[in-house]
Amino acid sequence: MRRGCGLVAVTMTIENAPAQAAPAALSALFTPFDLGPVRLASRFVMAPMTREFSPDGVVTDDVVSYYARRGAAGVGLLITEGVYVSEDSGPSTRVPRLFGDEPLAAWKRLVDAVHAAGGKIAPQLWHLGAARGDHTELNPDLPTLSPSGLAPNGVARGRAATVEELARIRDDFARGAAAAKEAGFDAVELHGAHGYLIDQFLWEGTNRREDAYGGSLEARLRFPVEVVEAVRAAVGPDFPVIFRFSQWKSGDYGARIAETPEELGTILGALARAGVSAFHPSTRRHWDPAFPGSGAAGGTADAHLGLAGWTKKLTGLPVITVGSVGLDNAFEVSWQEGGRSGVRGLERLLEQFGRGEFDLVAAGRVLLSDPAWVAKLRDGRTDEIRPFSAEDRLRLS
Repeated sequence: MRRGCGLVAVTMTIENAPAQAAPAALSALFTPFDLGPVRLASRFVMAPMTREFSPDGVVTDDVVSYYARRGAAGVGLLITEGVYVSEDSGPSTRVPRLFGDEPLAAWKRLVDAVHAAGGKIAPQLWHLGAARGDHTELNPDLPTLSPSGLAPNGVARGRAATVEELARIRDDFARGAAAAKEAGFDAVELHGAHGYLIDQFLWEGTNRREDAYGGSLEARLRFPVEVVEAVRAAVGPDFPVIFRFSQWKSGDYGARIAETPEELGTILGALARAGVSAFHPSTRRHWDPAFPGSGAAGGTADAHLGLAGWTKKLTGLPVITVGSVGLDNAFEVSWQEGGRSGVRGLERLLEQFGRGEFDLVAAGRVLLSDPAWVAKLRDGRTDEIRPFSAEDRLRLS
């Protein structure tokens, strides 16, 4: 397992440094990394971002070019926008799907294009659960299912899934993973964050079940663990399975699935034993301490650790950090209409990397606005980086 490569102390502020100095400071992030049997050319990952440019769930030639362009510009691993695994996964007819002959043939063309450009790619397997809503464009006759029929804000929405329906959804994830492997993807990511279905089971705010899938933390883990086990069985022992999780939910940034490092260790340990290869802890700001002031599971010396750092410490598995990388505003500020985010230096990121707190770094909005962001960092052309604006959400380039 490759890690920080000795990048222990970084003092320069990249955005103010001479252009020729940037490659030296960033060199460790441009070393290869082995994600199981898959060698990534760099430590940079494109974070998943919903685009809705796939009519009837089929990626277009423009979407193919969008991903291939970023693969050609030095991103080691592209994680796609969330991809529906079933007919009841979500509300939109323009989110890509990972089932059906036409969508799968289109994904094969996209994967081939990314590989030809020198990149690796993984789909993010997505089921929204209660966040699908009660009024959907895609298959409005199908019920919205979740652990307890509760949206992340506590409002009643849809209904609780039966045990039989949970088994079907579990199998939908597994079939999606198998289809991804067949299409040539290099890995899969399970979306277990942000208040969507898998996360709704982990969080007691949306999981009020009284059967074997609800109650204690261990019981709330049962469905996520079953999904991971099914996916692992479908793709075999070596294919990389990434699990994305978060404390926060959409609209509730104070929510927590784990109040302590010990609880987080229980969650991550169960998922790792089920077959997770790597974790992708999603945060709004990668540098924020996950458990500030905590004296447990490592003492006060670890109080500075972000969610990625704790994940690395607790599991030892490969970890992807994410959260306002390269930008000076959290996403909810710049994502809204008229929003903007300026370019931020990477000194905090590099310090964390040098301490071994993560292995890979995911960027979202900055790669949306500037496909060549990684190449510009590599070449020391930081003064050419294009800041993010909310209008970037509306174009595919």
